[in-house]
Amino acid sequence: MNRVLPADPPVHVLVVGDVMLDRYLYGRTERVSEEAPVPIVQVDGSEDRLGGAANVALNVVALGARCTLVGAIGDDPSGATAADLLDAAGVDADLVLVDGWRTTLKERVVSMRKQIARLDFEMPLPETAAIEVAKRVARHAPGKNALIIEDYDKGAISRPQRILAAAGDITTVVDPKFKPFVEYRGAALLKPNRREFRQVVGHWPSDSELAELGPALARSSGVDAIALTRGGDGLTLFEANGRIEHLPALGIDVYDSTGAGDTVAAAFGVCAARGWTWSDSTRLANVAGGLVCAKAGTAAVPLGELNEALRDHAPTAPAASNRRQLADAVRRARRQGARIVFTNGCFDILHAGHVGYLDEARQLGDRLIVAVNDDDSVRRLKGEGRPLNKLAQRMRVLDGLAAVDWVVSFSEDTPEALLEEIRPDVLVKGGDYAPDEVVGAEFVRSYGGDVRVLTEVEGHSTTKLAELVGFAEAPVDP
Repeated sequence: MNRVLPADPPVHVLVVGDVMLDRYLYGRTERVSEEAPVPIVQVDGSEDRLGGAANVALNVVALGARCTLVGAIGDDPSGATAADLLDAAGVDADLVLVDGWRTTLKERVVSMRKQIARLDFEMPLPETAAIEVAKRVARHAPGKNALIIEDYDKGAISRPQRILAAAGDITTVVDPKFKPFVEYRGAALLKPNRREFRQVVGHWPSDSELAELGPALARSSGVDAIALTRGGDGLTLFEANGRIEHLPALGIDVYDSTGAGDTVAAAFGVCAARGWTWSDSTRLANVAGGLVCAKAGTAAVPLGELNEALRDHAPTAPAASNRRQLADAVRRARRQGARIVFTNGCFDILHAGHVGYLDEARQLGDRLIVAVNDDDSVRRLKGEGRPLNKLAQRMRVLDGLAAVDWVVSFSEDTPEALLEEIRPDVLVKGGDYAPDEVVGAEFVRSYGGDVRVLTEVEGHSTTKLAELVGFAEAPVDP
């Protein structure tokens, strides 16, 4: 299934980039001007909304994360309005106030639910202000779970490497503009749209060319992955390791695509803060980007609306991690100081005892991995007739639990090979094991890891549940 996005435990995302104000003028058009062949709009009202990096910050907060925004505004009414809107949204904004500079303002004239004109007011940001932006990034980066660089080519990100250096090892998602991708070297993920991708490669490649070009471009740019937004053609993920995943666009009526890229960038940033795989992150970002296109103007997608849509648009197979994806996600989480907890089992019939045990395991660290025996290994361990539920079903149920961060399957009889790949900080088992009886305990202790056996919850067992449904001989499931 598509993973839903939890609100707890909270994560903190740092956003840096070009802050803008979007103003919408609404009115009626009933006649054409005598002065020129243009419509006359009788303005009935106006609305100010956050744009650019400020809209990304708004979306981060809407998705249940904390957000600190670093950028620049002018000492003018537009800057003051943007600051007030950020404060009202719950964004912690640290904005460089630039004397004699104008805050970027985009005015859109809307009539009959259609945008009929746009007026842009902007000027280049002084380099001294851009340097100050980078200094403030360095001040705020410690302790943050992820960084989003929102580059609209207005000057705040005039030198991306300056921002990346200031941010240190924090996992970084970049929404680029018309710069060579190599200028963002060291970021984890780039999220270009069609125009930005075409600007870099010089043409729009065919699908077969994309399959070769995408991963190669990620490698040459020095990033882990590129997520290419393709409008009505969906979203394609290219990983530097060669993996490609394409997701079609959400089947909804597009009302206004303004700001959709901001929403997608915010979704990737929040998922990165939680240590999700790029595959899981892409599925969530694709749905979020589709939902915002059904709204008018720059907007945010609330967490509840997104999670409901994720359930409605669930794929037929679980979006759980494979080993390579899991290793990448663990590496990113460890960069942020996360403590990794690992447990394993068949989980053939998930019951309240399992849920309590997984909740308790999650409290021992920051991220919980659940490794699940595949169907063949369950059959070897438990005998013919097992498992009662196939692997995809078991993984899907586990993937839906709030305590579980990553689900991965293994085909061996024991998880020892997987433990050697992941090297978790804590190895956990439930039931009546002694610590020395836990498979892999000696290896985990050899590098300083911890091994825990949690108390079994009385009154819950797979055996009893199996007996109730007619499998009296079913052996005990861990």
